[in-house]
Amino acid sequence: MGTVTRVNGPLVEVRDLAGAAMFELVLLGPYRLPGEIVRLSGSHATVQAYEYTGGLAPGDPADRGGAPLSALLGPHLLGGVYDGLLRPLTGAGTWLDPAVSSSAAVARSWRFTPLVGQGGRAAPGTAIGRVEDAGSLPYLVLSPGGEVSAISRPGRYPHDAAVAVVGGTEVRLTRSRQVRQALPYASRLDEAVPLVTGQRTIDLLLPVCLGGTAAVPGGFGTGKTVLLQQIAKWCDADVVIYVGCGERGNEMADVVAELAELPDPRTGGRLIERTVVIANTSNMPMMARETSIYTGVTVAEHFRDMGYAAVVIADSTSRWAEALREFASRSGTLPAEEGYPADLASALAAFYERAGRVVTLGGATGSVTIIGAVSPPGGDLTEPVTTQTERFVRTLWALDRDLAYARHYPAISWRESFSRDADALTRHDPENASRRARVGRLLAEADRLTTLAELVGAGALPARERIGLLAGRLLREGFLRQSSLSVRDAYCRASRTALIADALLAVVERCQDLVEHDVPAAAVEDRDFSPVLRAKEAPEGEIAARRDAVLNDLESLR
Repeated sequence: MGTVTRVNGPLVEVRDLAGAAMFELVLLGPYRLPGEIVRLSGSHATVQAYEYTGGLAPGDPADRGGAPLSALLGPHLLGGVYDGLLRPLTGAGTWLDPAVSSSAAVARSWRFTPLVGQGGRAAPGTAIGRVEDAGSLPYLVLSPGGEVSAISRPGRYPHDAAVAVVGGTEVRLTRSRQVRQALPYASRLDEAVPLVTGQRTIDLLLPVCLGGTAAVPGGFGTGKTVLLQQIAKWCDADVVIYVGCGERGNEMADVVAELAELPDPRTGGRLIERTVVIANTSNMPMMARETSIYTGVTVAEHFRDMGYAAVVIADSTSRWAEALREFASRSGTLPAEEGYPADLASALAAFYERAGRVVTLGGATGSVTIIGAVSPPGGDLTEPVTTQTERFVRTLWALDRDLAYARHYPAISWRESFSRDADALTRHDPENASRRARVGRLLAEADRLTTLAELVGAGALPARERIGLLAGRLLREGFLRQSSLSVRDAYCRASRTALIADALLAVVERCQDLVEHDVPAAAVEDRDFSPVLRAKEAPEGEIAARRDAVLNDLESLR
């Protein structure tokens, strides 16, 4: 047991912690507030506290936890709401008790079904049992490897029950794992497989891989939270881990309420039943933000090891970086740009590198995809968190304030965004690669012509360039703009995305052909394009008919 010598907000200094190790858990004061050792000098330790330290004073005791900061993983996770240390918030009452441990809060029984027999051998990472009532997905109990010397019969067991003995090791329904150390896997897969989000701009122009990384930078009011919530609702991942890192309480409440009400088209239940929400709101202790994203990715790796595709949505990593800056300033660390610690880039890299699509120890295929929001102050995309994040992510969805104010959702700038995985994803689908290239060329040309038209006026441009401006408008309004409130347009599957894009491209080609055959550009511009612009709200079977109606109307100009 050590003694507290100094308290400075979340920074607590402790002496006489003999034998302590870096990142070991420490319990501070009479309320046993959790903290983590971040600096050691002999028996003197600097501790990062994860609870409010008001009332903690020099002379209070400090106990070594004997293990690194860990998260309790088990069948209770799906459908739950937790704090940054993965302690359940559901049913916790108005005021949280900092001394409550995760194991006490998740105490309940589960229905266990064995998948192996006694006396056999189970390879590491293979399933030896299944929990039937743990959300909408089967929860698998994995083997540490070895001979199965004991296995429980089908029935209900408490959360801490040993349901098997494998290789001389007791296997329990719940287990603790370090949050800062990635869970092991057999090998990493290089084949690119898309994560379908249902957002046309992303899926066609700026796709992200299963096991990939993406960042969503944008200023206040540009729609980051709405976009991330849409991805959480509609992406084709098996498990979604939504980390509200420093978010406003009302926004987190809205997320939980919507997930609880939204039907899951894959399972027929509720979407919350395959979602894990980690809520670390802005009024909670700041340093719990620092660990919340590691907790979230550890939960994702846990489900990845069962062979599931997991998506971690962190909103936002800027507030996580603010916690790093806060603690660095209190500890006297030499500041780097804008006061952030010099190891900010390393911390971001360590977080994003835990994404990947892998072969698990048990031979299954699982993935962890990480999508992080970035909230640059004043929308300044040159600030340190944004620029360092761009170095490590494979996909960037930069949000544009002008598009957001024009009520263009999602307000993703096709000029400032990129996807380093796009070529790999479209290499095995030549038709989609051609579609993506054509849309990209038309949008780039429309942007160039818009700048020119602002100088000389659209009427002064040649006919073909006026059609280029028209093409940009048709693609923006009929394809890129998507209503998150529309029952039919909020989610767009891949086949529907292709139909809408092909319909608009066919109309643009007909317009270009007409002006090349001396039809006045003004006559083309005055035609009614509303049937094809509203195709995104129509049933999939009507899209071709709407396209043909516009094409026939244009053909009458010859």
